[in-house]
Amino acid sequence: MNLALFDLDHTLIPIDSDYEWGQFLVRIGAVDAEAFAKRNADFYSQYEAGTLDPVEYLEFALGTLAQFPRRQLDEWHRQFMEEVIEPAILPVARDLVKRHQDADDLVAIITATNRFVTEPIAGAFGVRNLIAAEPDVTDTGEITGRLRGIPTSGPGKVVHTNEWLASQGRSLDSFGRSYFYSDSQNDIPLLSAVTHPVATNPNALLKAHAQAQGWPILTLFDD
Repeated sequence: MNLALFDLDHTLIPIDSDYEWGQFLVRIGAVDAEAFAKRNADFYSQYEAGTLDPVEYLEFALGTLAQFPRRQLDEWHRQFMEEVIEPAILPVARDLVKRHQDADDLVAIITATNRFVTEPIAGAFGVRNLIAAEPDVTDTGEITGRLRGIPTSGPGKVVHTNEWLASQGRSLDSFGRSYFYSDSQNDIPLLSAVTHPVATNPNALLKAHAQAQGWPILTLFDD
């Protein structure tokens, strides 16, 4: 068995699911349009520049979720999947994931975005294993606005991957080949930890790094 890890945003889908979720909340009038859209855009710019404080952003994102009952959030998310996410899941990305699934590889999506936003998206790809930022929830499933553990970004992706594998009695060294597909320089720590890193739809910083390291570059989406 080999291991295949996938980033999500701009890797398997040509959009940022967390940013688009925020824009969706603005469109349906759930949040103050001007204030939220500005803060959302500011955080997204920081992410693109590699300067985002992941804890600060997650506290903002999860704090927004905590304002609403879980039943309402789930209803909105079903609409979000139909209107935003499903049109963004393209056959070329499905086929990439399916090739690893058909080879009986252990497949997981690992993303800095929180589980509430991303779990239905992973399900749409037929991927059961999801490593994501974990929102704290009450006994009844309501989101409190706090983050459980450390963010699943940068070096945190290595930590969470190792913990997930250890929970199954495995490690990265357990696999003949370990793949990680990502678009961002933020994921260089995990890309450097696997045997087969693949810069997928890479931004300029990751593309330059991949070229210097001799890593393969995969383009799934047109600009």
